[in-house]
Amino acid sequence: MSSNCETCMFFCYDEENEEYYCQVNLDEDEMERFMRDEYKECPYYRLEDEYKTVRKQM
Repeated sequence: MSSNCETCMFFCYDEENEEYYCQVNLDEDEMERFMRDEYKECPYYRLEDEYKTVRKQM
């Protein structure tokens, strides 16, 4: 995948297991396509933008 998981809003750290993981909730069909690497880029990628809410408030 060419998208960078580290900047994705779904990429989270689990303190209990001390590892990062993707929080996207996929059904069986989506998971199969994702695991087969049928995508050139992750279709679930969203840039983590901490200031998005602040910009809307201004």
